Amino acid sequence: MASSASKSPAYDEEKVLNAEEWLTEAYGIIKDVNECVSIITVSAIPATDSCVHLNLTTLELQDYTIELSAAGFRVVGRSHNEKTLPSDTYFETPYALLNNLSPAYGERFCSIVSAKLEAMAAQQLDHS
Repeated sequence: MASSASKSPAYDEEKVLNAEEWLTEAYGIIKDVNECVSIITVSAIPATDSCVHLNLTTLELQDYTIELSAAGFRVVGRSHNEKTLPSDTYFETPYALLNNLSPAYGERFCSIVSAKLEAMAAQQLDHS
């Protein structure tokens, strides 16, 4: 009986970034979620070819260090620039992580989207 094993396509295509590319990814995330958190910055923990760390303060004023790697996003510390409490739970997106850590994140996000939609609707009415 013949058997074969293969890696999943996602594993074959997974791109590992270098430290500079991880930093670029981190800055994009910061820009994307900045309005929905109190503080989000690149951590003083040096970026590597496997990950980058972010300092996060939620709207509830809870501090975290977040690790971003090919596995996803996870909490690794309960204060900024700390890796003493790595979680086994990874999140695919920063939004999923923030929804888990910060109830106020979802409220702020919805408020921002609503305001943008209202502005677009008002602009369309002005041009009608």
